Amino acid sequence: MVTNPVLIVALILGINITYVSMFTLRLILVIKGKRTAAALLSTVEVFVYLVGLQLVLNNLSTPIYMAAYCAGFGLGVYLGSRIEEALALGYSVVQVIADTVNTNLPDQLRASGYGVTVWQGEGRSGPRLVMQVLVKRSAEKKLLDSISAAAPKAFVISHEPRHFRGGFWAKLLEK
Repeated sequence: MVTNPVLIVALILGINITYVSMFTLRLILVIKGKRTAAALLSTVEVFVYLVGLQLVLNNLSTPIYMAAYCAGFGLGVYLGSRIEEALALGYSVVQVIADTVNTNLPDQLRASGYGVTVWQGEGRSGPRLVMQVLVKRSAEKKLLDSISAAAPKAFVISHEPRHFRGGFWAKLLEK
């Protein structure tokens, strides 16, 4: 049994950072439909949780341990969200509204391997070219950089789709 108070604080902090990071990732996996991975992760997660909780419950008379538990929780949320951002699971739909219909941006994006759907819209100041691109989240920054370089005045919105089927991506995913 560990008796050094500094080591106990470090353990509680580390365990809770690990637990809450795993908790955050598990929730994201469930939302993304990866139930098996989420279930496996939750098995490890609950073990880590119980070890950390046991350390705190055995030492309720020491407020610094509870403070370490709370701090670990907050840091775990932060770390879990950063890990999810780095993993970049799933896809994004990027909608681009160019300030002119006379742009070769759709062709440039297609030449880079993106599937682009294009239509003409009407803005306050006249016609606009509207493009919709489905991209893996891990490649979204590269796409946004390409758009910024080719059409710096374009209005860009991105969001995560819950479901998609057919089209350019369906053909790629079948391979």
